[in-house]
Amino acid sequence: MTRAALIRTAALGAAALLSVVGGWIFLGFSAKGGVSPIDVLRTVLVGLSGFWLVWGGAAGIIGLFVPHRPPAFDERQVPRGLTAVLVPIYNEDPLVTFARVAAMNRSLRALGIHQRFHFAILSDTTALDVAAMEAVWFQHLVSEPDSDGRIFYRRREHNTGKKAGNVEDFVVSSGGAYDYMLILDADSLMEGATMGAMARRMDAEPRLGLLQTLPRIINARSFFGRAMQFSAAYLSPAFSRGAAVLQGNEGPYWGHNAIVRVAAFAANCGLPVLSGKPPYGGHILSHDYVEAALLARGGWHVHLDPFLGGSFEEGPENLVEYAKRDRRWCQGNLQHRRLMFAPKLRLWSRFVFLQGIMAYLASPLWLVLMGASILSAMLPERSFPRVPALFREGVLSLAVGVALLLVLPKVLILLRGMFDGQNRQFGGTLRAAGSVLLEIVFSTLLAPILLMLQSRAVMQVLLGLDGGWPATRRAENRLDLRDAFANSWWIVVIGAVTLAATILLAPGIAVWVAPAMLPAIFAPLLISLSSRVAPAGRTPWYFRTPPEQAPSAVILEHRRVITAWTTQGPLEPIIVLEPAQRAAIHA
Repeated sequence: MTRAALIRTAALGAAALLSVVGGWIFLGFSAKGGVSPIDVLRTVLVGLSGFWLVWGGAAGIIGLFVPHRPPAFDERQVPRGLTAVLVPIYNEDPLVTFARVAAMNRSLRALGIHQRFHFAILSDTTALDVAAMEAVWFQHLVSEPDSDGRIFYRRREHNTGKKAGNVEDFVVSSGGAYDYMLILDADSLMEGATMGAMARRMDAEPRLGLLQTLPRIINARSFFGRAMQFSAAYLSPAFSRGAAVLQGNEGPYWGHNAIVRVAAFAANCGLPVLSGKPPYGGHILSHDYVEAALLARGGWHVHLDPFLGGSFEEGPENLVEYAKRDRRWCQGNLQHRRLMFAPKLRLWSRFVFLQGIMAYLASPLWLVLMGASILSAMLPERSFPRVPALFREGVLSLAVGVALLLVLPKVLILLRGMFDGQNRQFGGTLRAAGSVLLEIVFSTLLAPILLMLQSRAVMQVLLGLDGGWPATRRAENRLDLRDAFANSWWIVVIGAVTLAATILLAPGIAVWVAPAMLPAIFAPLLISLSSRVAPAGRTPWYFRTPPEQAPSAVILEHRRVITAWTTQGPLEPIIVLEPAQRAAIHA
């Protein structure tokens, strides 16, 4: 048995044991004089939900004990293989997106390794005005030094298969010319040194099919966005180190900021079109985990390297945009139930599919548990004792246990940061502790709202409603109270009705229901306030991250490119445009 398999077995065993113990304690408290069918249902729900809570925290705990191993490489060593850097775009701001490509190209040129990297902008843009501006700003891009024969642009007439289909089209038409593909998102940014290190890693490990980096979120401006940015920079590395240990050679693929061996991808990662209509049928939305599973099935290694820095992305700036993206992920993950029993998949790949499904099913399960608890509190006492009285007060222990599962990994990461130097990168231990505490409070307040949003997403999929693949509105920041209410009024109604019914019909447990329902009642206020941006020129003391305090070279270069291009203005495109597109440029 491999080291990863041993650690997986131990972690799964611990999660199962703790969930059983938690369920037994809950049963002892909940059985009011005896055990009813509702008590059994609630106990099963507690055990099932508790298992995934423990398992989710296990990666963070394991990651605390993984020593930091910064990659050692010569930044100027030229990779042997030829890499295509793919930038799929879909109705994005072309100025900002193409400026990222220019910044990365300049970073590669500074190291003298640019000739081993080509860029391919793969447009699935459907809006004619955006497509027209892509042609305009692409002219700036091909005016960059050493761009001839290295930077390409292609726009599909039909975006069949969305992003996965876009990449597949490139593999079919041009993949044979390259050894590796470095797949990015439109908001991805990467240091040239990181790109070179990834390519050299592929050169050195012939069985490595895919190498995934841990992207750090940058450029967040709202409270919500900066909370996500801090969490990704401060907390995610520990969880990623644990995930890398647990997953071993069958690691994750998150769809971007990863390098893939073209021959392995072409031979193994052709995705099926599922029978039937969306949301369960059609093209696979969450294609990345499927592609990782197919590579592992083909005998290729899939690795996550949490120590490889210089990999960045941007995140949503408000909860509404986050929920839109999460709705697509929910539909994609629930599609995986049709793939769990595909032939010859690794057992771990099947478990990862199940884990992704449960990440969303857990939310309605918690809501069912709350509803069953309210119903149980309304029932009369039963007079046939069957459980030890010792467990009657176990609810407090269970509540503390759940809180520990959610908070303990974060506290331990903070404590480790006092000794390994991480806190210094975040403004010192005092500021890091304040940011961690604020993140815990904020995530606790948002939890009931996210619970309902995910539950609605699950119900929509189960009812056969297709969420599609809406374009990301990256520049959207502030939401006023009216917009926030329009997107969350139903959460307010559910929260108010549930709390009022509990007070009237089961007042004994109102104190336990209120902490979950009050944030739901005030959801519009929380959504609106968290979308606010700090005044220009002022950086709040909380949620500060290293890229924010000392931006890396490629981040600064990206800003310089935007400023220079904006000052220079649009250039006449060299791409032949349709009349409607040309009219859009001069409108």
